[in-house]
Amino acid sequence: MRKNFLIFALAAVLAPAALFAQPQRQMMPQMPEANYQFTVIKENPITSIKNQASSSTCWCFSAIAFIESEIIRIKGIKDAADYPDLSEMFVVSQSYKDRAEKYIRLDGDLRFGPGSEADDVLHVIQDYGIVPQEVMPGKQASPAHSEIDAVTKSYVETIVQRSRGSVSKTWKAGFDAMVDAFFGTAPETFEYKGKTYTPASYRDALGIVPSDYVSLTSFTHHPFYTKFTLEIGDNWRGDSSYNLPLDEFMGALKSAIEKGYTVAWGSDVSETGFSRTGIGVLVEPAAARPAAGSDQARWVGADPNQPQAQKPSNELPKEIVPTQEWRQEGYDYKTTTDDHGMQIFGMAKDQNGTLYYMVKNSWGETGKYKGIWYVSENFVAGKSMDIVLHKDALSKDLKKKLGIN
Repeated sequence: MRKNFLIFALAAVLAPAALFAQPQRQMMPQMPEANYQFTVIKENPITSIKNQASSSTCWCFSAIAFIESEIIRIKGIKDAADYPDLSEMFVVSQSYKDRAEKYIRLDGDLRFGPGSEADDVLHVIQDYGIVPQEVMPGKQASPAHSEIDAVTKSYVETIVQRSRGSVSKTWKAGFDAMVDAFFGTAPETFEYKGKTYTPASYRDALGIVPSDYVSLTSFTHHPFYTKFTLEIGDNWRGDSSYNLPLDEFMGALKSAIEKGYTVAWGSDVSETGFSRTGIGVLVEPAAARPAAGSDQARWVGADPNQPQAQKPSNELPKEIVPTQEWRQEGYDYKTTTDDHGMQIFGMAKDQNGTLYYMVKNSWGETGKYKGIWYVSENFVAGKSMDIVLHKDALSKDLKKKLGIN
């Protein structure tokens, strides 16, 4: 097995550079900074800000943040010292393995890359459980996944290209060995706070039931109040979302926050109004310029501490008020894409009375608000792909419309 593994790893290293290239949307130039003054309306508990660094794992960091807040809510945890800290790399490694198996089964007719979506995290927790961060912290203090992303992609492509109708019995062992070498090996059992757990029994002890969570979206190319598979490349598992009219979609989000729930949020952040300083507003786009570097730099700029060229203005920018048709056009013509996963946990108002959602990001304690973004209601309405939340956050009437028990 080791001989085959080394051959495939060498093939990956020697593969053409073009094989490793990943398409990226160009980010928009930053809008002039304004003097925002926020008053918090509702703020639900979150765990500490994390940093996905140079990895495309926002889907995992954001969903894990959401699950951690769910544990706080379900368990009624009051002391921040007792807040859970779950392992992102446990989930990422299992996701890579599941994705590789599906890629091989489909003879390569599947996007294979580091991106995914929040439901993937729920699948992993359902199928494999979860572990604390200290049990499987990963092997990098700051995630940098370009090597493992490139090598795993080359590996599975090579298996498909050379299989000629059959695959070796050892391909999966070789793939798993690469992933485990990079992220660490998931434990079968572990000791935590004086108790012995398996990943599955730890999940159950936390009170997390993955099937209790639902995804909501809002588009017109499928009937409202039905489920459909959101057509985005990172939805490689083919998960479905409940489709709602925009006003009900936004109503469900606001109601959830008011009731004490948080949500996992998939959105487009490659926009002029999504700033490096912690603001997201829906303003007219300007000419794009290339992005480079970390995940944050990829979308909103390379240096969060770089001085602004202009002094902040007391006049807040005027926003687009998105309609259902505006949303659909953005989705159809790719001006709204699935860029980034975050966690929405609260609401605030600016000095003009405009509603904003408080968002936990995974770019470290960066920007004016140390890793928190204030994103306008218009931005969320216009640029959301979907939200994932506990089904009990929905009203009885909406559950009935959707057929959710």
